[in-house]
Amino acid sequence: MDVLPDRTSERFAAWLKDHPGAEIICRDRASAYTKAVREAAPDALEVADRWHLLQNLSAAVEKTCHQHRNCLRKHAEQATEPTVPELSRTQIIERTRHRYEDIHRLVEKGWTISAIGRRLNLDRKTVRRFRDTDLDELLASARDRRPNGVLEPFKAYLNARFTETQGQVSGTRLFQDIYQCGYRGSRQVVRKHLAALRAGTAEPVRADIPSPRKITSWIMRPRETLTDSQDRRLLEVRLACPDVTRACDLARAFADLVRHRHGFLLLEWIRQAEQDAPKPMQGFAGFLRQDLDAVTAGLTLEWSSGVVEGHVNRVKTLKRAMYGRASFELLRPRILTQP
Repeated sequence: MDVLPDRTSERFAAWLKDHPGAEIICRDRASAYTKAVREAAPDALEVADRWHLLQNLSAAVEKTCHQHRNCLRKHAEQATEPTVPELSRTQIIERTRHRYEDIHRLVEKGWTISAIGRRLNLDRKTVRRFRDTDLDELLASARDRRPNGVLEPFKAYLNARFTETQGQVSGTRLFQDIYQCGYRGSRQVVRKHLAALRAGTAEPVRADIPSPRKITSWIMRPRETLTDSQDRRLLEVRLACPDVTRACDLARAFADLVRHRHGFLLLEWIRQAEQDAPKPMQGFAGFLRQDLDAVTAGLTLEWSSGVVEGHVNRVKTLKRAMYGRASFELLRPRILTQP
């Protein structure tokens, strides 16, 4: 074992020449490693690390979602009915009910509080409260809560009525409409929003669409680990954008190749991605073709860098804690000698 001061191909090639005999070299996608292996250990078998392959795939999926965010927003806005919303607290109640069901479903499977928090992106205190509190008590608490921005849930309806009537609508009438459906703010707030609409200074109401990173996380995770609400929202995204749907299908197919180590199907997957996939996915497929032998080995053989990732994290922790205040000469022995 050793620690090199940098990751250049020249440094790695020199180390390989000084330590001959490497038969299998597992690496990430950095071209410097490939160059060094070909120069100093041409007989070694190169294996592309599976975790890094999934990381590169995830980046391509997220870039696709970024490129088609307007498509998702347009679909969400078209699907919005210009009707008076129900009591705004109902949204909080439904969210509370779904969160309670999701947490208790995972608790029944034996998941820990920390694991549930990471899965549902919740604080551990929130998970513990939902685990240990009766649903009726949680719902009672939700009914007393008020959403941020008392007028926010009703702005879409107000904007639609303003547009339909070409601005010839009374603030008192609109106030009465939304008050019957749960609005508890003042009449002045409604009049102020209408004045902003007439002046053209009102901020547009943005459709509630998931972020590209969140969509990517739903796509990259095994389907059986998604909650019902996550699965439903991903389905809405797929219906809204054919390109995201195609990226999702390809990503899941590639993830299956990785998990089951079906490297013999890789070339066919690349051909499909190069034919009709979004550009980020085509670019990912092109990089796989350039590194075909190593990627095929990574999707076929047992070798992977996963077994040493814990050591990699330890090295990064040590480096961030002391590097810059101490030299590489001190960092190297500390990495190699500390258990």
